[in-house]
Amino acid sequence: MRTFILIAALLAGLPFASHAAQPAATSARTPAAEIDALIDRVAHAKGVVFIRNGSEYTATEAAAHLQRKREAAGAKVRTPEQFIDVLGSRSSMSGKPYRVRLADGREMDSATWLNGLLRDLRTGR
Repeated sequence: MRTFILIAALLAGLPFASHAAQPAATSARTPAAEIDALIDRVAHAKGVVFIRNGSEYTATEAAAHLQRKREAAGAKVRTPEQFIDVLGSRSSMSGKPYRVRLADGREMDSATWLNGLLRDLRTGR
């Protein structure tokens, strides 16, 4: 029993052991997987209204729109930050910023909201 405890204590100090005990970190995700997860979070946002060029859209509609823009952009957008900046923050047709109205009535630019979602995703919230 003492040998087992000693081995366990020694292994706990090794770098690989500390990662094995924790859930998979978001940093281990590929950028494409992070973008997928971000679009999924948009699709499942409760009570959120997206405002694009003066028209309102549901979270599901907004996620579908962002996915279409992503597919059209192809390899030009490689990171979640580029995705937010290039595709998720403004209309490519009018240049107008996208807005988000939260369930509590507050409005903000979609870039601010999406960056918050990305931060939550990366911290496991």
